[in-house]
Amino acid sequence: MQMARLGALLPLLAMAAVLLLAVAATTAPSDRPPKAQGPKPKPKPMKVKCHHRKLYPYCTAKPMECPAACSQSCYADCSSCKPVCVCSVPGACGDPRFIGGDGNAFYFHGRRDADFCVVSDRDLHINAHFIGKRGADGMSRDFTWIQAIAVLFDGGHHQLYVGARKTAAGAWDDDVDRMELTLDGEPVNLPEGADATWTSATVPALSITRTRAANGVLVALAGRFSIRANAVPITDEESRVHRYGVTADDCLAHLDLAFKFDALTGDVHGVVGQTYRPDYVNGFDVKASMPTMGGEGNFTTSSLFAADCAVARFAPGGGRPGDDDGVAMVSEAELAGITCASGMSGQGVVCKK
Repeated sequence: MQMARLGALLPLLAMAAVLLLAVAATTAPSDRPPKAQGPKPKPKPMKVKCHHRKLYPYCTAKPMECPAACSQSCYADCSSCKPVCVCSVPGACGDPRFIGGDGNAFYFHGRRDADFCVVSDRDLHINAHFIGKRGADGMSRDFTWIQAIAVLFDGGHHQLYVGARKTAAGAWDDDVDRMELTLDGEPVNLPEGADATWTSATVPALSITRTRAANGVLVALAGRFSIRANAVPITDEESRVHRYGVTADDCLAHLDLAFKFDALTGDVHGVVGQTYRPDYVNGFDVKASMPTMGGEGNFTTSSLFAADCAVARFAPGGGRPGDDDGVAMVSEAELAGITCASGMSGQGVVCKK
């Protein structure tokens, strides 16, 4: 008899327990700390497309997803109708790793808080400002990155500045624009939104287009050059792996750059400019794991807008290069098909298609 009564009471006791739990949940303090959100999810790969309808009608407006290796830093190569990583074509990325006009990769560390000429030709001169951090124990050099570039053209009558603003480590947000641009000392106010374009009133052939909503631009001077520049930070993971030592007040924001030149002369020079010369010989050791270009003194300039490096070719007030002394350029599509393998020691790489 007692067992039967106990069996009848069990469901009632269970219901009472459920009601007590519900009441406790509704009366719990509303200001309790929220649950941990966990790591921020990685952004989806950026999509790019070709905009040259007349030249590439079969490729125009076709969305292409950036490769995993550069999910937030690629562009559409209209001729091959494929997405191409900004850091896989001639230019400079990271702790400056350059790719020359000959397709070979090399490092030029320069010096922090100094300026160096990367391209110097008769009517075009490009300097880069290096920032850096003291190297880890046992290192003989500092870590360096390119924070800004200055482009001098039209006989020095025009000066373009493209830079990444210094940003606190905790303040970096990919959706907040950290690019700074000026032309002849005046700020360039780009319209908002990806693909928005600004055209200079004083230099009609010069345009600047956003390649993404923030922190990415394409600077183009028709028939002369185009430069892709992305402002990027050093992430906590990169700092940990490479022992960069990023501090709370500086995420070491810098530029990843890609160059394309249309009218260089055969006498062009500079860190990367010399690799476009018809007589340039790659002297790196083919067994190198980290080929490094020396000769820092040859490329040092007195300021970011000075064309006074030892190998300067720039002629202020001079004419534009003629058609008869230009250097045949390697196309971005061709360079995208070049692969480089490095050895275990020495100073060079081997690149081949």
